[in-house]
Amino acid sequence: MIRLAISVEGPTEEEFVKNVLADHLRSKGVEPQPILLNGNVTVERLASDIARLIWSFNRVTSLVDFYGFRDKNTATPEQLEQRILERVARKINRSWDQSRVIPYVQQYEFEGLLFSNVDAFADAIDASEESVEELLSIREKFPTPEDINDNSETAPSKRIVKIISQYQKVLYGSLIAMEISLDAIRAECPRFSDWLTRLESLGRKD
Repeated sequence: MIRLAISVEGPTEEEFVKNVLADHLRSKGVEPQPILLNGNVTVERLASDIARLIWSFNRVTSLVDFYGFRDKNTATPEQLEQRILERVARKINRSWDQSRVIPYVQQYEFEGLLFSNVDAFADAIDASEESVEELLSIREKFPTPEDINDNSETAPSKRIVKIISQYQKVLYGSLIAMEISLDAIRAECPRFSDWLTRLESLGRKD
């Protein structure tokens, strides 16, 4: 069993790993352990966390939002992931297997995944039919849930709270994701699916 540390931005992502990803990854020979970063995500802070964890786990990845990334400036999620990997390499400063580190930045935000099937909001938190229809109208404007944009008014979480005031991300995020199902999320969110495919493959390498 491959021991995988996942440096997560906050308790919402921690619950998602525990309640949605864990059983699936275990079935592939990977034991995930979420490690809380607790916000204020920067390249330096995330690289420091990963460089520390690499000595206690077989592999290390991350699950943080592009939306809240403090020093992203004009970088893309892919560019941030490369910068994190390069910073980790400088911190380790010796010969090492870089395939052991898989930086991942969620575009744009964890809540984007929940737009994979907005009907789940009705089932998981008893959202009204009108609210679900509003969420669906948002989803239909974008190629994928991962394309729902990320400024202070239009980030996925902001859109959800504006429509469903009782939504609390830590409480309901993983519940809604479970209602949607991991397979449905992967079908709608190709970037997330590619990351998960990489994690699944770890159990077949060692």
